[in-house]
Amino acid sequence: MSGKTEMPEAAQEAAGEAAGTVADAYQGNWVDRLAPAWTRPYLRLSRADRPIGTWLLLLPCWWGIALAASSTGGFVWMDLWLAVGCSIGAFLMRGAGCTWNDITDRDIDAGVARTRSRPIPSGQVSVKQALAWAVIQSLISFTILLTFNTPAIILGIVSLVPVAIYPFAKRFTWWPQIFLGIAFNWGALLAWVAHTGTLTWPPVVLYLSGLIWTLFYDTIYAHQDKEDDALIGVKSTARLFGDNSAKWLGAFLMLTVTLMTVAVMGALMPDAPPLRLGLSLLAPWAMGWHMLWQMRQLDIDNPDICLRLFRANRDTGLIAALFLAAGAIV
Repeated sequence: MSGKTEMPEAAQEAAGEAAGTVADAYQGNWVDRLAPAWTRPYLRLSRADRPIGTWLLLLPCWWGIALAASSTGGFVWMDLWLAVGCSIGAFLMRGAGCTWNDITDRDIDAGVARTRSRPIPSGQVSVKQALAWAVIQSLISFTILLTFNTPAIILGIVSLVPVAIYPFAKRFTWWPQIFLGIAFNWGALLAWVAHTGTLTWPPVVLYLSGLIWTLFYDTIYAHQDKEDDALIGVKSTARLFGDNSAKWLGAFLMLTVTLMTVAVMGALMPDAPPLRLGLSLLAPWAMGWHMLWQMRQLDIDNPDICLRLFRANRDTGLIAALFLAAGAIV
């Protein structure tokens, strides 16, 4: 009689649940350690175990609030709620968007090594459950949006269009990162309008600078999957640029810095105090140096480096937000 015993089926399922951690999530993240077991698949759908996406959605909102405040003489108390409301909304809408993305990409994700462990392809949740979760997150976010002014509410509703389109973009264009940029930087417009009540050209230029920044960081991110993407026919700027990626990233860096500089000058000149203008102009300058540091570290054939640099873009955008906020304070 063999001394080996087979693991009971229930134990195998429990082990599978433990192994249900998503491949590219932070090891030992709070979802895997602290969240109740029944909530983990839904929190993984929302990427709560990977906060970088929430940061990348939130930071353009903070840019918009800070630059709008600078253009109108400084922060007001309402801006505190705008910053908090945008933070909660970014978490919820990033979660809803990621859930929708996983619903539409479930067959693609099953064929990619990095994504086959996600909740839907791994069988942790059904499509119907995921769809219900996306609706719940969207409705809660909408209640927060209703506390903003009417123009901001309208912009928030319109933002659902690029969110809905983005997951399909990789099927029909080599530039799906543009659609991600359209969706992820919408907060720069919304936050400006929530503060000022009107939309002028400087926030549009600020929005475009964020869109180009998205092309920068998401091209780096896409290099992780380029081999699997080629096998299953998914398009991306990483595959399009190939070995010329460094040249394109350099162009995106310069364009991001230029557009943000134009946005700051358009919002503040000619009446802003010199110190306010100077601090605000440090935002694109410092951001550009951080992007240059990323380029010097980049190895497009090393997925671990690509993921690390992609995550570093939280600091890239936060540096710009801090300088813009400093400009609004002085």
